[in-house]
Amino acid sequence: MAASGDGVTDANPAGNCRCDSNNCTECCRRRSSNSSLPSSSSSCSLLSFDLYPVQDYDKSWRVFTASVKGFAIGAGIKGGLAIFALLARLRRRQLLPSFKKVEMTSASADVILALKDSLRYGLFLGTFAGTFVSVDEIIAALGGHRRTAKWRALLAGAIAGPSMLLTGLNTQHTSLAIYILMRATVLASRCGIKSKRFGHICKPLTWEHGDIFLMCLSSSQILTAFLVKKDSLPSSYKSFLNKHGGKDPVILESVKEIACGLPLTNLEAVEKFYKSYGVDIKLDPQMEVPCSIIHENQGCVSHFISFLIQAYKRALPVYFPVYLIPALIVHRQGLLKRPYTILWKGLFGTARSSLFLSMYCSSGWLWTCFLFRIFKRCNIPMVTMGTFPTGLALAIEKKSRRMEISLYCLARAIESFFTCMADVGYLPPSRRFKRADVLVFSLSTAVIMHCYAMERDVFRSKYLNVLDWVFGVPLPPYDTTPHKRK
Repeated sequence: MAASGDGVTDANPAGNCRCDSNNCTECCRRRSSNSSLPSSSSSCSLLSFDLYPVQDYDKSWRVFTASVKGFAIGAGIKGGLAIFALLARLRRRQLLPSFKKVEMTSASADVILALKDSLRYGLFLGTFAGTFVSVDEIIAALGGHRRTAKWRALLAGAIAGPSMLLTGLNTQHTSLAIYILMRATVLASRCGIKSKRFGHICKPLTWEHGDIFLMCLSSSQILTAFLVKKDSLPSSYKSFLNKHGGKDPVILESVKEIACGLPLTNLEAVEKFYKSYGVDIKLDPQMEVPCSIIHENQGCVSHFISFLIQAYKRALPVYFPVYLIPALIVHRQGLLKRPYTILWKGLFGTARSSLFLSMYCSSGWLWTCFLFRIFKRCNIPMVTMGTFPTGLALAIEKKSRRMEISLYCLARAIESFFTCMADVGYLPPSRRFKRADVLVFSLSTAVIMHCYAMERDVFRSKYLNVLDWVFGVPLPPYDTTPHKRK
């Protein structure tokens, strides 16, 4: 490859390099010169810093901006969700009678708690981002960028992991740790699929509908635990299911008694509950199928339809912030150029995700009712089998969101499953590791950040854009360590 006297590679009039190859550094620079941001569709331009002058690379500024952006994302997401939770709580307070309002915490106490949580999560993500970038830069400066490229991000991600403790020294985040572990496992499996050595082992992971299958498995554990072993679920997730399950605690308790083979001791409370809504019903203490407890005098199908409508109304406020907040963060520039397109996509996504959640909850009752009536019995295995097809509702969701949702539910299901196993004595309680969640989280973030630095093509573009915005696009491993302009 010939070079001119000024060090620039010769090129033909069409703008192509004379190296007869499209893979050299000069070709990558020419392909990326027409864009102001690295393109996620090309691994060469994705990892290249050619768009940014090397002499302008400021390590301390990268650390500072990563910390600020991490704090903004943590506080923004947690604060945004807290705002919608406060609005829902205020609305519920207005509908309650005066004697029940006394039992609820004051609005000012809710606001203070929301602010504290937002600050904690902001500090958590801000410290994580700042620590990762700091360790990354320190190791690169001491050991050389090229020599430490293969392990630097792995170590930096592990060191940054304990920043989770900033959310509260006594606050366990088992579900979050397991979820991040699932994300790390997915990334590692994608790396394995690319590998010639492990590709045949990881090939089953490419199953097109594997996300729906994982959702069905997770639903069996989560919904069974919701009915018969609520203590195995985190309190926040339990309150979420209580709300969207759409049934009063006295109804759920009676269903639990039948499923567990216990005497029915709560039928009078169930009859009184339905009578308060104008439904006069007499329940049989010897019943074996709880359909009359679940939906009184309604048929199973008619109950499914009426429940679906109510569940959809409950789901809309849940997904509105889920689509609004990312739109403000990820598509902040696009909102100024094409606001109607982005807003329409957000509204359509909210409507579709709300339909998924409402169908999920409604079909959970429908499938179990059908199974109870077919076999004329109700027990824990029947509940587990009846809740398995509930996960099919995930097919309503957008394909790119299915794996995200299934992994989130799988993390909850794994936590619930092992809690149940420990409660019945099959697993010894862990006494040695008081904060195993921090250890799991740190190991998982080590894998994720290593993939971010070395195997970027295993990430979806939208996640990669957010990570690049926070951490700054990492230098390719074949580049030398840049220096700040003097």
